[in-house]
This record gives sequence, C-alpha cells and structure tokens, in this order.
Amino acid sequence: MIKVEKLSYGYPQKDLYKEVSFTIENDMHCALIGTNGTGKSTLIDLLMHEEDYLYDGKVEIDGADRIGYVSQYSAQAQKEDMTVFQYISQEFVKLEKKIADYCKEMETAEDLETVFERYQEALDEFNAIDGDFYESNIKKQLKIANLQKLEEQSLTSLSAGEFKLVQIIKEMVQSPGLLIMDEPDVYLDFAHLNALRNLINAHKGTLIVITHNRYLLNHCFNKILQLENTDIQEFDGTYIEYNYELLATKIDLKEAEAKEQEEIDRQVKVLEKARMKATMIDSATLGRAVHARQTIVDRLKARKTKAPFVDIKQPEIHFKLGEVAEAEYILALTDYSVAFDEQLLEQVNFEMKPTEHVAIVGDNGTGKTTLLRDIFENKNEAVMISEDAKIQMFSQFRETAYGDKTLVKVFEENGFEKEQDAIEYLKKYGFEEDTLYQKVKELSGGEKDLFQLALISLEEANLLLLDEPTGHLDVYAQIALEEAIAEYKGAVLMVSHDFYTVANCVDYVLFVENNTVRRMSPRKFRQMIYANHFDKDYLILEQEKKELEIRIRKMLQKNEFVQARELMESLEGIIGKMKTVL
Repeated sequence: MIKVEKLSYGYPQKDLYKEVSFTIENDMHCALIGTNGTGKSTLIDLLMHEEDYLYDGKVEIDGADRIGYVSQYSAQAQKEDMTVFQYISQEFVKLEKKIADYCKEMETAEDLETVFERYQEALDEFNAIDGDFYESNIKKQLKIANLQKLEEQSLTSLSAGEFKLVQIIKEMVQSPGLLIMDEPDVYLDFAHLNALRNLINAHKGTLIVITHNRYLLNHCFNKILQLENTDIQEFDGTYIEYNYELLATKIDLKEAEAKEQEEIDRQVKVLEKARMKATMIDSATLGRAVHARQTIVDRLKARKTKAPFVDIKQPEIHFKLGEVAEAEYILALTDYSVAFDEQLLEQVNFEMKPTEHVAIVGDNGTGKTTLLRDIFENKNEAVMISEDAKIQMFSQFRETAYGDKTLVKVFEENGFEKEQDAIEYLKKYGFEEDTLYQKVKELSGGEKDLFQLALISLEEANLLLLDEPTGHLDVYAQIALEEAIAEYKGAVLMVSHDFYTVANCVDYVLFVENNTVRRMSPRKFRQMIYANHFDKDYLILEQEKKELEIRIRKMLQKNEFVQARELMESLEGIIGKMKTVL
C-alpha cells in the first residue's frame, strides 16, 4: 500500500504540491493524470527515490520490496547485441549464476555460515520474482502482447513500439510490488496500444501509470489521481465514472454559482441605492449602512464557488493562416520511395489540395516520419511543393536552439517587443506564471510540445506538417489541438497514432500498408480500426457519450440546470452500457 500524507514539495521558482494526501491500496491499477507541467513525473520519482528529496509530509510504501519503472523515453539498452528473450531474462540469469557460484563456493568455504547466508539471500530474491518459472512467464507475457514471434529476434531489429513493450514485459515478469510507468503509450501504433492495454489488465500487482491516452484511460484503471494547481484529487473507480462525477459536480457548482451571482447582483443594486441616498443626505448612519452593505457584497464575491478539478481551462491553440495557395495542389508525391536497411515506402503517389487535412497512419517503423521530413526539407525529386507554400513543421525529434533560454526570452526574440505581451500569449497556451521564466530544457515533455506549437502559431503558414503532435499533450491540450486543426483553413499533413485525433479532424487518411499508402475516408478508417483493434459497440457508445456531454455543457452555458440533469440520466445509462463491453 502507498500512503502519502500532507506532502509539500517544489522548486525555488515553482510549488508543485501543497499538503497533498492520497492512498493506493495493493493491486490497484492507478492512472496519474493532470495538465502538462503539474509535476506528475516528479511525484513518481519522489515515490521511488524519496531520500533524494527534501519534502514536507509523510510517504509510506508497504509491501513493495522492489519497485519497477518504465520511462517515457527509450533506453540505450536497445543497442545491445542480444535477443528479446535474453534481454527480458537478464535479472533471472544473473541471479541463477550468483546462486550457482555460492553453491560452488560452499564446497570449499572456511566461513560456511557467511556464504550460506549470501546464498539464501540470493535464493530468496530469486524465489520472490518467481524465478523457477521465469521462462514460461516470459513466453506468457510475450503472448499476451502478441509478440511471441520476436522471442529470438535481436533487440536492434525492433521498432520503437516493439521495444517499449519489451521493456514493459521485462519489468512485469520480475513481479515488482509496485510498477510505475511514465507515459508508456507515447508513439505506440494501434496494435501496440492494444498490446499495452492487455499487459496492464493482465498484471497482478499495484500499478501507477502516467498517461494522457484516452483509450487506455477508459480501459485500464480502477483508481484515478488527478494533480492540478498543487493539489491532488483521488477517485476510486474508472476514468469514465470519474468524468461523469466531475460533470455532475460541475452542474451543482454552476447552479450554486448562478444563485450566488443572483444574490450578489441583488446586493449590488441595494448598495447602489444606498450610495445614491448617502450622496444626497449627509448622514453618518447612512454611511455606516453603505459600508456594511459593501462588506456583504465583498464577502459574497470572496466565497464564490471554485473548483480546480472541475473546470480546467483548455489551452487556446490557433494557427495563423498565410495566403491559401492558388495552385490546385499544394503538395504532390510521385513514385516516392525510402529505404534504410530494408524498403520502407515504395512508389508512393498522392496529391493534397490547399485546404485538405490529411493523416498518415501506419505501424511503427514504416517510414512516416521520414516522409514528413523529406517534404519539409524539399530535397527529394519525388516531392513537388507549390511555390505558394509556406510550411511550418512540428517534429517529435526536433532539436531546439532555445534550451538554455527562458520561455519569455524566446518569445521576446520571436516578435514580442514587450515582455508582458509575450507573457499573455504564453498564458493562452496554458503556461503558468511560474513556468514562464523556466529554461526550455527544464520543461516537461508536454510543455515542450506546447512550446513548439506556440512557436509554430506565431508564423503564417498554409501547410502544416505535424509529426505525432499529441504524443505528450494532456487530454485538454489534445482536444484544443484537434479544434485548432479543424478550424485551420490551410493544408495539414499529420502523422498520428491517436485514434481520436485522426477521427475528429481530417478529411481523409493515408494508410500505410505493403510499403505504400492507401487513401481511405475517415468513416472507412474508423470501421477498419473497429474491426482490427477496438470494440465497435464501445466506440459507438463513446460517440453517443461525447455528443451528450457536449449538449450538457451547452445547457450549462445557458444555466439550464434542469435540462442538464435530465440528460445526465441518459448519460448514466450509456456509461452503464459501456462498462459491460469494457
């Protein structure tokens, strides 16, 4: 069990947590969520290495002699010359050798008792990770992830998505009392995302997973921890149930706020009348009455309902549009090919109109990022770009020259003469005051992505190239980006593995298969994904759920609380059906 009481911690320039408390019971699968830059990665590092942190409060972790960890970044281990099975079984083989060495040493040891103690420690450690059955356990985990064919393959031959899953399996088979994973879903294609879901759901043990992936959130967790504004909220239940409770709470708070505002408005009118009388009649009694009434109004305003977890502000992402290209096509590929050790893409042909939004979708390692980079660099003869094209690119691997500069300084150098103007612009993208003076290299992964999007949005463009733009973004920023793409009137070519982003804001999909691309409508794409990866009934219900939630939010904007509550009953029915197919 994990028990945190009144934890406070921060940096000199930023508080992360102020007296936060939460509990995670044994064998719970917990999702740690929150907007970008709230300190989620720091929190899990503190749980693993509390001795490295000067914090206030109390942290207790019981029943977890070993804590497993999977980083959001791929380790250098993939460069090692070994098979997948050898890599996963490293710890077991190491302990087997240690046990065998102690057995041999005991044959001639003078201090037999000491050697035997070491032998027993190694044996206990081996038994604690179910060492006698490690070979069958590894094979079982590979089968759950549908990776059994990779058992004897070299690590270096794996795609990034395959290696990420292999890293996860390596940690899981060692039976950690607590397994922590930091955005394990980043850049996984649809097949590998489903494999990750299966691994998480089959894991017997306590899990803490940082993720912004809406599919995983809906399918994998029975406890939610949301970190916002230096505070934490815990919820025992699924993410779908959590969102329902947030919406129900929002209705209550909005209704209370509306009543409070009515009372404030009434008191303000009384105050104005009292002031008018006081100006007409010089009376100490009236003056005191006006002061008392002002105090009432101030108190009413001060106690107005606030809800840091219910009404989180969505970033305002907008892309400036340059002149729309006059040519019939802004981009055309003719017999485009790319190969490294093997052929990735061959004889790719397609054309994009100046206002089309297109997603390139396919398995990891099929050449999608290379294709986007070749378009951006425009040095490949197979790539034809309109002379009118003004290109901006978001890259998942983009190196920045701004690492040692603060956010405010970067934006002052990119068009803002006044520091306050740069600050106001960055705030629209969700950056808090205490983040604006951090160095770019100190930002979280999601904050770096928002920083890059904010920079891109300063420039007028009519062709946006976006390579996995939602990879590290929180859910609120993902939705904001989808809306920004949908309203953008220029051309967008986007590589993405995020089903929701692809389904919500493109005109058609270029699906990579058999070393080339096949054009399909969003409807056909959804049908294909339903059939191959997801549950069709669930996704249909989720669409109904989304439409109902939009209607409820619109009613809240109009203060139509009775109607909103009636729709909440329908929403509850849909959620009940969704739970039966999860």
